[in-house]
Amino acid sequence: MAAKSNPKPRSGCPVSVSLDIFGDRWSLLIIRDMMVRGYRTFREFQYAGEGIATNILSDRLNKLGAAGLLTTEPVEGDGRSAYYRLTPKGIALAPVLLELLIWAGHHEKTAASCAAVEHLEQNREYILAEAHRRWEQHDSTPLIPPFVSQVKSPKGKSKR
Repeated sequence: MAAKSNPKPRSGCPVSVSLDIFGDRWSLLIIRDMMVRGYRTFREFQYAGEGIATNILSDRLNKLGAAGLLTTEPVEGDGRSAYYRLTPKGIALAPVLLELLIWAGHHEKTAASCAAVEHLEQNREYILAEAHRRWEQHDSTPLIPPFVSQVKSPKGKSKR
């Protein structure tokens, strides 16, 4: 992955600097998919259900790599394919993602059940330890299942 120089931050504020790295619509979803769903390939990210265009996905993967949040590993026996993997800097976002999930589960209408949000909230330490264990052991078993939306589209069909 070619390293690009990161643009100069707008300010020295830590929140602003963080948002310059992963504050777009897609970056944290890609990190989420790697961290909790065990996704490792471009194709898995592409078909994760969020509707990301391939050019945007490619750009975000490159941006996250340039920021030091992910790296690539070659797929054995396939010189053209690579697995994406979080770096220590990337896996360090686990507490942030967990808190975002819990916050949204309490304050917004989501596809996460109240029981699921309560379980995550009451088991923060275990969830974070398990995310790190799976990352360290290259275990791509999903940590939490995808939340399937039950929100109805205007034509009465479920959005997924």
